[in-house]
Amino acid sequence: MANKLNEIKKNINKVIIGKEHVLDLVLTALVAGGHVLLEDVPGMGKTMLAKSLAKSVDFQYKRIQFTPDLLPSDVTGLSYYNQEKGKFVFREGPVFTNLLLADEINRATPRTQSSLLECMEEGQVTVDGETRAMASPYFIIATQNPVETLGCFPLPEAQMDRFLMKISMGCMSLEEECQMVNRFISEEPLAEISAVCSAEELCMMQEACKNIFICTELRSYIVNLIQATRKGISDRIGVPSMVSGVSPRGTLALLRAAQGYAMVKGREFVVPEDIKAVAIPVLAHRFISADDEYRQKVRKVQELLDTVAVPTEHWEKV
Repeated sequence: MANKLNEIKKNINKVIIGKEHVLDLVLTALVAGGHVLLEDVPGMGKTMLAKSLAKSVDFQYKRIQFTPDLLPSDVTGLSYYNQEKGKFVFREGPVFTNLLLADEINRATPRTQSSLLECMEEGQVTVDGETRAMASPYFIIATQNPVETLGCFPLPEAQMDRFLMKISMGCMSLEEECQMVNRFISEEPLAEISAVCSAEELCMMQEACKNIFICTELRSYIVNLIQATRKGISDRIGVPSMVSGVSPRGTLALLRAAQGYAMVKGREFVVPEDIKAVAIPVLAHRFISADDEYRQKVRKVQELLDTVAVPTEHWEKV
């Protein structure tokens, strides 16, 4: 499984230069069965990353450009009267796919944003009283620009909580940007890559991820971290108190993400470093705090990681 994940990563690296940790996190979310919110300023490669992943895995890919006039039926689909058949027929929306790119999701109205809630959490869509299951695997990459606010609608906490991770692409180093210029000056790498993994293989990886071993001590460590977000532990370390801590969904998200990260790193068991590597992208966006600044939430998670005791045991399955 790890070899196949490395093949996907190498394939994406033909287009996306650097960003090793970002790719690890996206692949972690993919095998863990979660969804990703990519937040960064325009031009950082968010859409390119989604397209590269879609071409690296042989499954269906669709994109929705979210705008203020987009309707829920434009996302989920609608029933229309077919005169030839003499009955109502359901026309699937772009949400029925394997990989969905929800581009600039915060530009849509809350009503349209909420059309993704059911499919993100339950893997199904209900339209006109009929429930339809999503394809498997099912993975959403949503993007948003953190700078612009005009014409934007912030995602509600209920929807933020449904994203397994919130990730920022970050800037390139000098060497990486020079490498990008040299690679793209006469080529179009995205057009040249092809699939190195099938949808069936990816489904097998997602099942295997659930079987990555995590010892009892580390399970307790995860629960202690989550409990710490609810007990106002930050008051004792000089950070303003949270209004609300991480939900039980966040507990399971951290568990599954740690398993996924261990799998991406080629291990069959979780170590404390796996939990620490995914803690910020999994937990920070789930806080509801008096100070809604995301950087402050990141700081809170880091201080919790520095405060909550890490167990010292052997992590391998015996």
